[in-house]
Amino acid sequence: MNYTKSGCPIWDAEFEKEYFTPEEIAASNLRVELITAMIQARREKGLSQRDLEELSGIKQPQIARMEKGDSNPQLDTLLKVLAAMGKTLAIVPLPSRT
Repeated sequence: MNYTKSGCPIWDAEFEKEYFTPEEIAASNLRVELITAMIQARREKGLSQRDLEELSGIKQPQIARMEKGDSNPQLDTLLKVLAAMGKTLAIVPLPSRT
């Protein structure tokens, strides 16, 4: 494992494989993709988090926590935020992990 000068481990693929299962890594990656897509959709619409609060009924601090990955929103909350931006979730095949 690689370490910084201060002795902290460097978060890289080697670190992930040592401390997390492949399932945990895949779930984390999906979460990051979802959050990134949500932020991108909001910005493409030219909406602030406050604007999104008004459109969705979900409070701005909760939207901020969602965007930072600091919360695990319920499905209906996520759907309200997405619907306010003209988006929804879709069930699609995962990319092959070969």
